Amino acid sequence: MIIRPQYMNILKTYRDVPLVKILAGIRRCGKSTILEMLRDDLLNSGIPADHIISMRYTSEDFGSEMNDKDMYHGIKEQMIDDGRYYLLLDEVQEIDGWEKAVNSLLENANTDIYVTGSNSKLMSSEISTYLTGRYISIPIYTLSFAEYLEFKNSDSRSPKELLNEYLRLGGFPIVALGNFDERAAYQIVEGIYSSVVTNDIMRRHNIMNFDLFNRVVKYIVENVGKTFSANAIAKFLKSEGRSLSVEAVYNYLSWLEKAFVIYRCQRYDLQGKSVLKTQEKFYLADSSLKYCIMGFNPKSIAAMLENIVYFELRRRGYDVYVGKNETKEIDFVAVRRETRLYVQVCRRLPEESDREVANLLEIRDHYPKYVVTLDELAAGNINGVKIVHLADFLLSDEY
Repeated sequence: MIIRPQYMNILKTYRDVPLVKILAGIRRCGKSTILEMLRDDLLNSGIPADHIISMRYTSEDFGSEMNDKDMYHGIKEQMIDDGRYYLLLDEVQEIDGWEKAVNSLLENANTDIYVTGSNSKLMSSEISTYLTGRYISIPIYTLSFAEYLEFKNSDSRSPKELLNEYLRLGGFPIVALGNFDERAAYQIVEGIYSSVVTNDIMRRHNIMNFDLFNRVVKYIVENVGKTFSANAIAKFLKSEGRSLSVEAVYNYLSWLEKAFVIYRCQRYDLQGKSVLKTQEKFYLADSSLKYCIMGFNPKSIAAMLENIVYFELRRRGYDVYVGKNETKEIDFVAVRRETRLYVQVCRRLPEESDREVANLLEIRDHYPKYVVTLDELAAGNINGVKIVHLADFLLSDEY
């Protein structure tokens, strides 16, 4: 089993802290495997096997009628003494009222609890009712490029060659573990996407017009890395002779976001020091989602570079915004506690323009500024702005 140390370090930090640890992310991003890693780590640290209770609630062993009381009693009857028990509960959103059971186990038993989930049922308002101040949410993403290299450690290709594959095939662990061609990889990702849409969105929200919903998804996918509004989507659909209210578009966006298919990136006004509520950008949970829906097109690489950099910053604990500096746009303003950095992303530096660097130079502060590119020859430092290749940026220990 390949260890994902970033997540293991986070879980070790919170071990035996009286909080429910919620691991949340798109289906097949590796949450179940991380629980398996945690189990192995607990065993290696001397925890008896009979004090580690692992339950997977997508199993056919559990009927659809199972409720929170069944869940609670099913776990409680495995606790045979007063010792500390470690509960590893996978895909809990399948159980109605799971948060009641988890809260009772937290209050009434000597437990350390870890749960995973893949959709908005995990993040429902009931958590606020039953687990207020008693949980920590740990976002789980598909593989970073550094993790991808670990998955490919027996491959003889160079990191730059593997970067090209990572850009095209994405970071779902199931794809990285295999030796798939492009067509097979996209078929696997399409299956993941269909499962998310069918199980986590269509059925849950009773969407009857799949074609219309799918057209909204395609609009978002086609416009990754561009600012747009729900109103813009509604107008676009109208131009195609389709009718959908702005409110319905907002709902679709919200449901896709809660199923961890898309992630919202708000704009930040660098002059007014405030977050803006309009013209947001959206990024896909994995770049392969774009290609499985739209097919691979080399012209779309630039947007996917942004997508990859956005999630690299998120993985490292940054809050990420699109920067607005008067009339200029900065691709990313990344904020983590008292630190920040500014990042522009481009496929290659244009020879006839210094726009990428100039936009950063207009920001008058001392925080690090980067231009990230695929250009092999573009490197160095221009008046304090660091020009770095994408691979070097993704593999850097710190910024």
